[in-house]
Formats: sequence, structure tokens, C-alpha cells
Amino acid sequence: MAGLDDILRMLPIDQVAARLGVDPDTAQAAVTQGGGAILAGLQQNAATPEGSAAIEAALGKHSGPGAVVETERIDIAAVDTADGEKILGHVFGGNEQQVAATLTDNPQTAGIDFGKLLPMLAPIVMGMLAKNQSTAQTSGSSSTDASASGGGIGDIIGGLLGGSSGPGGSGGSAGGFDVGGLLGGLFGGGR
Repeated sequence: MAGLDDILRMLPIDQVAARLGVDPDTAQAAVTQGGGAILAGLQQNAATPEGSAAIEAALGKHSGPGAVVETERIDIAAVDTADGEKILGHVFGGNEQQVAATLTDNPQTAGIDFGKLLPMLAPIVMGMLAKNQSTAQTSGSSSTDASASGGGIGDIIGGLLGGSSGPGGSGGSAGGFDVGGLLGGLFGGGR
């Protein structure tokens, strides 16, 4: 299953760094943290049947021909940041500015404008998630079967995060930054 490392391999980090006005190493750390925060938010949403259904419905818009992650390299200029803003609104429930501010305040990525980066990353993360969901369904388990056995979209998100999505799962960390703690603080420990 693909994860944040795969997103990093597909992204032209030099282009991201140029857009953000930072060096490539800082941009890579920011992509890891920002992607982890988006995935952790999706994972929290997937914990409810309604949230899981909403995510699965949204994935249809981010798969197939023309999807941002259907090629080996992502063209940053082709990423729809307006769509990214909408995704963030759904993922973070109106708290996207707080998430961006908290990530921006992290000393590991000082100087990154996450308000600019997160809308770039959101469609990419959704595209990667859609691609992984399609792969999981092709390999024999339908989302209905996976949901009935406690798996489903939450497990796919957990796989991208590289952590557990089940009860007691950590929510993940990205580059040593506790994105689960960040989101738990914003959402009061869960929704």
C-alpha cells in the first residue's frame, strides 16, 4: 500500500520548495507533516459511518483518467487548490485555519505557510487514497466487505499514515510531529 513516502516520490519537491520559498529539505518535512495532518483528519472522519461514507463518495472525484496521481510525477501547476480548500473544509470541519496555524508554528518547519501548502496537498492525498481504495477493491475485497469486517476506508487511511486506524490507534505522526495530538486538541479528542 502506498503512503506518504510515495507522495513524496511523486512530488517535484523542488517545485514545492520554490512555491513556498524554502529549501527542498524544509519543503519535504512540511509535505510530510501537512500530508500527515490531512490523513489524520480523514482518519478521524472515517471513524463514523457518516464520515466514512462521505469520504468514499468524495474519492470518486479523485480517481480515474485525469486524476492528479494517475501519473508517476505530479504536476504541481495542475493541482486544483480551490478543490483543496473545499477538501480541507470537510476534513477539518471549519478548523483548517487553526490546523495551518498550528503546523506553521512547529519549529521543525519554521517559515512554511501551511495555509498555502495544505490546499496543494489535499487533492494529492485524496487522489492517493482513491488509488489505494481502487487497488484494495481490485485485489478482492469490496469496501462493503471491508467495512463489515471493521476495515474499509479507515484502514486504507491508516495504511497511508503508516499507523493503526483501529480503536486505540495512535492517529500517526509525521516527521516526529504528533498530528494525532494536534487534531485531538482541535476536535476535543474525537468527534
